Amino acid sequence: MKIPRVLNRKNRILLAELTATDFKLRYQGSVLGYLWALLRPLMMFAILYVVFAKLLRFGGDIPHYPVYLLTGITMWSFFTECTSQGIQAMVVRGDLIRKISFPKYIVVVSATLTAVINMLINLVVVVIFALINGVTPSWTWLLVPFSLLELYALSLGISFLLGAINVKYRDITSIWDVCIQALFYAVPIIYPISLVAESSVLAAKIILLNPIAQAIQDIRHNLITTETITTWNFIENPAVRIIPIALIIIILIRAAFYFRKKSKFFAEEI
Repeated sequence: MKIPRVLNRKNRILLAELTATDFKLRYQGSVLGYLWALLRPLMMFAILYVVFAKLLRFGGDIPHYPVYLLTGITMWSFFTECTSQGIQAMVVRGDLIRKISFPKYIVVVSATLTAVINMLINLVVVVIFALINGVTPSWTWLLVPFSLLELYALSLGISFLLGAINVKYRDITSIWDVCIQALFYAVPIIYPISLVAESSVLAAKIILLNPIAQAIQDIRHNLITTETITTWNFIENPAVRIIPIALIIIILIRAAFYFRKKSKFFAEEI
């Protein structure tokens, strides 16, 4: 039986080589090298913790708030890096696409997998920080990979869709940068969702229907404290609860089909 192209050995080797190359080039020429994979989220955490936890007194009612904040920043950094690299991947690898015939999805996947590597490194730091902060290990830690998979699937879907459009319309990168800034404040990274719920329960429910917020809150719930508000324990209607997951599936499938349709013309348009 013929092995599908998406699974054959040649494509797996190419994917591995491109991922390794992307990861090495990301830090080539820098003094600290791979340490930047850890330093970026930690520096952002330090700034936000001082401003919002110490000066503005956010998170006083949340157990292990420093870990809560660091987890949110780490997951957000993963999402932004994954989408930003994925959207630009086709343009960055333009020379390769024009010279060699191979499935174009490999370029996008390899770019996003470098973000996955960085995230896994940062997740180890989060776990160590959680243990130092007094978080008790629990069987719910085993559920964290499922939420990470959700976040990656959403990132990959966005990368396929906007990456395909970005081949022809390079403004997409700048537009997405603006969207990322807006999304940062629409997702409970800094502020606890309980703060929103105090003012408006409806607004809190709407925020939790955002797939990014749903995944991050689930990770916090399973990794840090079960007191974390999530889509599953805050929204009563079971049909409404699955909206974030349904959105991820729809975005990924539609984006993959759109990318496949447009990939025939990438070599000409880049």
